Amino acid sequence: MRIIYIFLIFSVFLIASCSSDNSYSRVEEEEPVEENPEEDVVNFDVSSVPYQTLSEYNFYEGSLDNLEPVNSVLPYDLITPLFTDYAKKKRFVWMPNQAEATYVTDDEVFNFPNETVLIKNFYYENVLPELEQKIIETRLLFKRNGNWEFANYVWNEEQTEAYLDLGGSYVPLEWEENGIVKSTNYRIPSGNECVTCHKTNEVPIPIGPKPQNLNRLINYADGQQHQLQKWVDKGFLENFPSEIVSVKDWKDESESLQERVRSYLDINCAHCHSENAHCSYRVLRLAYSETNVLDHLGVCLEPEEYVAPGLPYIVMSGNHQRSNMYYRLNTEDEASRMPLLGRTLVHQEGVQLIEQWINSLENNCQ
Repeated sequence: MRIIYIFLIFSVFLIASCSSDNSYSRVEEEEPVEENPEEDVVNFDVSSVPYQTLSEYNFYEGSLDNLEPVNSVLPYDLITPLFTDYAKKKRFVWMPNQAEATYVTDDEVFNFPNETVLIKNFYYENVLPELEQKIIETRLLFKRNGNWEFANYVWNEEQTEAYLDLGGSYVPLEWEENGIVKSTNYRIPSGNECVTCHKTNEVPIPIGPKPQNLNRLINYADGQQHQLQKWVDKGFLENFPSEIVSVKDWKDESESLQERVRSYLDINCAHCHSENAHCSYRVLRLAYSETNVLDHLGVCLEPEEYVAPGLPYIVMSGNHQRSNMYYRLNTEDEASRMPLLGRTLVHQEGVQLIEQWINSLENNCQ
């Protein structure tokens, strides 16, 4: 009897132990806890934007002023960027899941899906007195119901947040550029000023993200890659042609002077000097795809209006000092300068390029 009793006790213990082991095994076999995917999801409610602060979008991870994008936000860059009073820029793009842009032509902006957001941050390095980096503004261009809309965010002095402001404002700045102290009263544009440049047929559009401007290698966190292929891999772009007629880096002296000038004028001037744009009534047509014709560059063409004495042509071949284009690019006078918006300072290096090009042309205007 005692043997049977001991056997029963041992059996109960064995069953309990097996039950405990099975329970433990089930815990061990559970899937490991993954990171919360919501931490990497951009907050973009198309019915609620624009938000009052930049941080609400969750475009960046960590400290906001590091401008480190979350995984679903992709950096991009242009072959030749627009000059904006020597400001540096960091550009990003975001699209909702299962949405992708489609190629149209080499020199047209991609056909972006609704809810696409283009993000451009403007900042300076070596800002005095502490020689520190300072972010001035972040501009958003987002697509809602087939239409592009603007949202500008102005950064606070602490660099901890940027606040929605479409009224336009000025920020006095002093910084070192290549060992030279520069200063400006930096203009943050109003919403209406944004539309002036970003429009075709009075409809707002982006300027930079065209295949001709994006056809290049750039460095990503996981290495260097052709950025159009990166867009495809990311699911942001359906496809793109193997051959794209592209602008050149205007600073690349291995390229011809003519190509560098055409590229510089395309990004800085063509958004106004094109058909159905702000200055379409002018004779100039400065898109890269159109400036293989010297007439479109204003060579030996009389200007439509008087600007200053001694400037008989928009471009007087062989003589930059008598060229209307050179004068407008080389002045800070608000009534005469070109571009109309986006700069208060003369782009000295760009002006030198234009001077060199004009003087290289055979003098045949007379």
